[in-house]
Amino acid sequence: MEDIILQFIDLVLHLDKHLPAIMEAYGHYIYAILFTVVFCETGLVVTPFLPGDSLLFACGALAATAPEGMDITTITIIFLVSAILGDATNYHIGEKAGMAIINSKRGIIKPEHIQKAHEFYEKHGHKAIVLARFMPIVRTFAPFVAGIGKMHYATFARYNVLGACIWVTLFVGGGYFFGNIPFVKQNFPIVTMSIIVLSVMPVVVEFVKAHMKKEK
Repeated sequence: MEDIILQFIDLVLHLDKHLPAIMEAYGHYIYAILFTVVFCETGLVVTPFLPGDSLLFACGALAATAPEGMDITTITIIFLVSAILGDATNYHIGEKAGMAIINSKRGIIKPEHIQKAHEFYEKHGHKAIVLARFMPIVRTFAPFVAGIGKMHYATFARYNVLGACIWVTLFVGGGYFFGNIPFVKQNFPIVTMSIIVLSVMPVVVEFVKAHMKKEK
């Protein structure tokens, strides 16, 4: 288990090194792999640990530096479709089987993750669907909780598409326009970690606030 965790951390921190190797090994199948990773990260409540923000940024950067291997238009469309379908799938899972999964004795998901997503909805309302895109962990559980809460699907779908468009455009576009800068290329692991830290920061702030409030 420890080896798997270390391998995953290495993959996240060195996406710029691993992705070219994967592209070379699998060719155009890389697009199917990327689609699957983002779909699972957004669509399955059991895989919130998969890379999201950093993966989009890394792919955008590679499209700028190695356009013959990764096309910017193709990856943008793939990430948009996988992100939208992922959230939609997660919503329906929550709607149809959410309470059964939560009450399962197997402990498939952590109650605190559901509680955090629920509190996020209480605070931000429907726009939480958009805001959650930029918060790892919460991003995975937000549509699931929306399904449990029976949010009107047409409303959910609008915010789902809007959030996916903003999320993919910012991170893939950011990687594409900044990934070719010498400083970014030379310090890619640091840049990737910074993206992860900035993404997780809102979750940490909310956790600290909730903890302080509980102590009071």
